[in-house]
Amino acid sequence: MSKIKTVSVALALFAAAACAAAPAPAQVEAAAPAQNDAVLQAVVDGAWRTPEERARDQYRHPAASLRFWGLRPGATIVEIEPGGGSWWTPILAPYAQRTGGRYVAGWLDLASPNATDRTRTARAAFLTEYADASIYGAVTAVDFGMHSGLALGDNEADFILVARAFHNWSRQGATERYMAEFFRTLRPGGVLAVEQHRAAPGADVAQSAPTGYVPESYVIEAAERAGFVLAGRSEINANPRDDRDHPFGVWTLPPIRRTAPQGQPADPTFDRAPYDAIGESDRMTLRFVKPG
Repeated sequence: MSKIKTVSVALALFAAAACAAAPAPAQVEAAAPAQNDAVLQAVVDGAWRTPEERARDQYRHPAASLRFWGLRPGATIVEIEPGGGSWWTPILAPYAQRTGGRYVAGWLDLASPNATDRTRTARAAFLTEYADASIYGAVTAVDFGMHSGLALGDNEADFILVARAFHNWSRQGATERYMAEFFRTLRPGGVLAVEQHRAAPGADVAQSAPTGYVPESYVIEAAERAGFVLAGRSEINANPRDDRDHPFGVWTLPPIRRTAPQGQPADPTFDRAPYDAIGESDRMTLRFVKPG
């Protein structure tokens, strides 16, 4: 059976189960996780994902991570700073489309006085890339930045994903502002999901953040100050081979594979072998919940 047909069958089974007569509460509790697992795996296996994206699954464990974070059908999903096309977007947007949910990108602050034509062009290119509603649904983007905060209403989101951003925010003095915005935007019971390059315990964030890593304690303390409760920590994306001692920070490792300081030409004599052998970075995987 072809990959596309396999995906279609899995999604059809999920849809049929959702439309069937509602079972008793005990049956709902037993059936819902299996149905959700099926649709998660179906979008992870989606034929629209590139070979390069799929090759990274061994390091990022998308289906297992989303199960751990508790992503549920029908959720309003907000992906923070997906860039020109995040690794997560081709998973999250199709999941929302297939489960009656909504996908929103919090990316670029077009309302900021510092917004440029280049900023607007990047936003438009992102929306064009994910314009196929048959795969991605109605993808939307809202302003996100120090000027606008997260341009969504109070209690509007069910699930917010932040992937590998805290090392930047810590240097910009933005972490407290953004955590408060996530808390405001999530409904009570909503989830803040975090995937982040992880520094050694006790590391000084001022020293580790420029290399791409922050300690778990930095993220947890910032989330708790905003009002979140730490609901779970997982080692699903841990990599004990990553000693964090790399000449060009985390960007020495795959997938960036930098061989010279940023802004300088690549060094063809740089020995990549030991860094490729490490694989992608050691990462924390955290689940926070808004009480209520």
